[in-house]
Amino acid sequence: MTWSKQTWERIIPIYESIIAMPFITELMDGSLAMEKFQFYMAQDSGYLEHFGRALAMIGAKAPNVEEALAFIQFGQNAILVENALHESYFKDFGISSSGKLEPTCHHYIHYLKSTAAYESVEIAMAAVLPCFWIYREVGNYIYQHQKAKNNPYQKWIDTYAGEEFGIAVTRAIEICDRAALTATPSTQKYMTEAFIIASRMEFEFWDSAYQIKKWKFS
Repeated sequence: MTWSKQTWERIIPIYESIIAMPFITELMDGSLAMEKFQFYMAQDSGYLEHFGRALAMIGAKAPNVEEALAFIQFGQNAILVENALHESYFKDFGISSSGKLEPTCHHYIHYLKSTAAYESVEIAMAAVLPCFWIYREVGNYIYQHQKAKNNPYQKWIDTYAGEEFGIAVTRAIEICDRAALTATPSTQKYMTEAFIIASRMEFEFWDSAYQIKKWKFS
């Protein structure tokens, strides 16, 4: 069994909790409060900027040109999506700016950037993988199970259930599996731990949006 399949099995309880959480179920049926989605989109905009930087750092450390170019492209796409949020989603949902990073987003992006900077490239690749993989699975789940007509969040759903995004996710998984094949048992262990931590943060990101968690002292 590949490293990715073994590791995904470890986070199935997290994934199942994500697709059952109110933010996802209400987004799927179109009943999610606009205020919660606006908070989520603003935080996601800030997250993507820093996520793109983490991906670029991983690209710089990648062991071969092919993987370096792949992660640099992933980083570029994250920045392009962030720009698209400002140009389209922000306008559609009445968001004026991304604002400051609130606690969960701040924690998540600093974990990814510090891992990219200070850990081995294999561990860094594993840490950013849940943002790709879980988003694809959640997007596909929502797309396949949605029943609402004229869902105000349809554009978001279509983005993460799209074929182009799915291809990028498969590519990221394949790179991680190749990295794990030549990694030491100790590095494989830390790769798995990084993947699990980032998967927990994915849950927390959506949960914080539903609860609109902000700093207590602004």
